[in-house]
Amino acid sequence: MAETKHVEPQTLASLIDGKLAWEEVKKLLRLDPKDADRFQVYRKLLQERVPWREPVLLRLADHLYIVRTNDGRRVVRCDCGFEFGDYRENWKLAANVHVRTTKEEFREVYQLDTACPEPGLIEIREFYCPGCWAQLAVECTPPGTMAVFEMLPDLDAFYREWLAEPLADESPDWFRDRTNEVTARWRSEAPCAAAAGPRKESPR
Repeated sequence: MAETKHVEPQTLASLIDGKLAWEEVKKLLRLDPKDADRFQVYRKLLQERVPWREPVLLRLADHLYIVRTNDGRRVVRCDCGFEFGDYRENWKLAANVHVRTTKEEFREVYQLDTACPEPGLIEIREFYCPGCWAQLAVECTPPGTMAVFEMLPDLDAFYREWLAEPLADESPDWFRDRTNEVTARWRSEAPCAAAAGPRKESPR
């Protein structure tokens, strides 16, 4: 049996920061077998970078984490501390959104006209954290479509089947998309606002 090689925490930290050389990244990918505690080391590094003590369960993207709160909720939280709500609901519905719809607005982010989307057919949505204004995601999508729910991880299965560390609050109800409940609430509270979708604000 091949000997397991352990990756140093500082190497993983460089990987998280995007500072690890490509050759070193490929070495990590080729390790066989991989170090069994790599995810635990990774989580510890993430935990050290955020200003709260509640456990980070998973990193969703740059700045975004799924966190288990002290009162038992699982929420999406920005590294500034802003909370987007239940991780089963598309966090983008609680973000500030800047929408580009015209050729002039497209040219601010596209260098070549030939690469620009067609106004009227496509709009560019930029999602920002209401707490710190970090840009969290960008979508190029037809007008009127719902914000893309990019990731709803089955955390219970991941921790139980892959890490052999079942979560204490495991329940089938966790792995359920609840985004429609948010939009249904919008419709019941303010029909006109529901048609408009997420609030639109320009970044500072």
